[in-house]
Order: sequence, then C-alpha cells, then structure tokens
Amino acid sequence: MSQIDDYVAQGYELPRNVQFSVFLDNRCGKLLELVEIFDGHALSLVALSVIDSVDHAVVRIVTSRADLARRLLGRHEIPFSEADILVVELGYEHTLSKLCISLLSAELNIHYAYPLMVRPHGMPTIALHTDDQVLAGQILRRKMFTLLGENDLGDNATDQTGLL
Repeated sequence: MSQIDDYVAQGYELPRNVQFSVFLDNRCGKLLELVEIFDGHALSLVALSVIDSVDHAVVRIVTSRADLARRLLGRHEIPFSEADILVVELGYEHTLSKLCISLLSAELNIHYAYPLMVRPHGMPTIALHTDDQVLAGQILRRKMFTLLGENDLGDNATDQTGLL
C-alpha cells in the first residue's frame, strides 16, 4: 500500500494527478514521436518538462486521463515510470513565494516543479513533487491554495471563466 493509499484509508484524499517519466534517446525527432502517441485520443497533454543530458532525455508528462495515457505508452512499448504529483493553482494572494514559504514552514523539500500548459480557471498552475505529497497537500489546502485533480485539467475541465 502506498503512502497516498494509507491517507485515503484515513479519510483524506489528494486530488489525483499522475506524472509519467519517459526515457528517450537524445536524438532529433524522439520528442515528436512521443507526443504524437497521444494525438487523436480522448486526452489532453497538460504538462511537459524535458530534462536533457548527452545521451538521454527524461520527459515528464501529465495528461488529463492517466489511465488512457498508461495504455497508450504500453501499447507503443515506451518505457516509463509514474509518480503522483500535486497540481496547484497560483493567483493573486496565492503566489509561488507563499507556496514555498508554506512548504518550508513544514520543512518539506520541493524535488521538482514545472508549469502546466493549461489554465483551467484562468490562473497559472504548477506541478510539484515534494518529500511528502499528502502533507504538502494538507498544508496548501490549509493555506487556501486550490489543488487541482485530473478531472480539472485539459478536456475534462469545466470552463468557469470563459477563457477556455
């Protein structure tokens, strides 16, 4: 049982977001091959981060439908790993600085962060992976940050602002 499953059993459930880390040869066209796997399917690619090295690249992706993305990657025999991430909406009173201060107050480290390509409510969004996702989620909720789940992203999102 994972840490998140333990907390669900205790009555607290984070909005669910799965990040896929895909390992690619660092060659021209490999990123295009990866993103084309998702074209024409009922999901949106909502976040992308590329970490480049000499021989390989790690591409972190978040989609609006993790189950379908998992099946598509498997069908194309693309090696990947998965991690749960938090997706946090930033805004006027909920800045990146305040997010960092909130997590620092609990001595939580941010392992990595990157912006999303979608703004479901017209506000900037950021993907985070921390030492303790559940504690980070609880802290951010207590500080009135909005945490978004897979159902809030991409083609799943309901447009409340008229901006989509």
